[in-house]
Amino acid sequence: MSTDTAASDRVLEKYEEIKRARRIRAAGAGVLIAVVALLFSRALSDVGFSVGELLYYLPTFAEALNQYFPVTTYYGIPFIDVGAYWEFIDDRNLIYGGYGGEVPFLGEAGITLAMGFAGTILGFPLALLFGVLGSERVTPFPFNFIFRGVMSSIRAIPALVWALIYVPLGGITPFTATLAIATDTIGNLGRLFTDELEEVEDGPIEAIQTTGANERQTIAFGMLSQVSTPFIAWTLYIFEINVRIAVTLGIIGGGGLGEILTVQQGLFNYTNMMATILVILVLIISVEMFSQRIRSHLRADDEPMGLLELLKGFPRRMAESLAK
Repeated sequence: MSTDTAASDRVLEKYEEIKRARRIRAAGAGVLIAVVALLFSRALSDVGFSVGELLYYLPTFAEALNQYFPVTTYYGIPFIDVGAYWEFIDDRNLIYGGYGGEVPFLGEAGITLAMGFAGTILGFPLALLFGVLGSERVTPFPFNFIFRGVMSSIRAIPALVWALIYVPLGGITPFTATLAIATDTIGNLGRLFTDELEEVEDGPIEAIQTTGANERQTIAFGMLSQVSTPFIAWTLYIFEINVRIAVTLGIIGGGGLGEILTVQQGLFNYTNMMATILVILVLIISVEMFSQRIRSHLRADDEPMGLLELLKGFPRRMAESLAK
């Protein structure tokens, strides 16, 4: 066999090998698509999703949209009736409650904000304690996993479920909602603290140790001094999340804007629902802008999000809060 013939055979053999690999990949992709299609079909069946039912209720939804966005005319030109929204917002004290009334100065929005703020402050001390003790740099392995396990267990249970667990303490009220947010904060914020402590530099720790500092002094001045800025930034981030969680806990009766929203939904008053949603939107965006501006000031590499970006990501962040 000549050298040219042997080279030609190797090329043909390689060509066949490539063709065979492509056929296998195509067959694998076909099987994968078929499995995904089967699972998708099964999922639609399990949740009772039906295009026919969607089309049947579409006129009802279109009618509801007219109430979500009531229209009025100014000089013969149609506009969304903002006055209808404001009438409900003012009547139910969603933004301003006045002095000495049944609702706080900032109205129902103030209750929601207070739940998020108080829950964050209540949960912070234990989050800091568990976060520090969960770090292998502070507590030797495997004892640090006791604290990590506690925080992971807390994180595994959504705040919504924690609120239901605390029902015997006082029903579903802003009090139990705040406790649920505080508990959730211990797990989420504590793990962030632990992860941050794992990244601290050895130099400052060794410098403190050379001065004869004991373990507590080493932790305070060698480790925590390095992460004080990230700790503040993470706490602000969790506060931002907690305000969104406060809205969702209100939906199950925890008070504030969420409770107003669910009551109006029960009355099928879609105009009032939209008015409440607008106040929720303003509250959440305001808190996020406040939090992000401070975080970006603390962290030079953290770019603040613009108003449009915050508005576009609002539905996703609210949906994520439901799972927290």
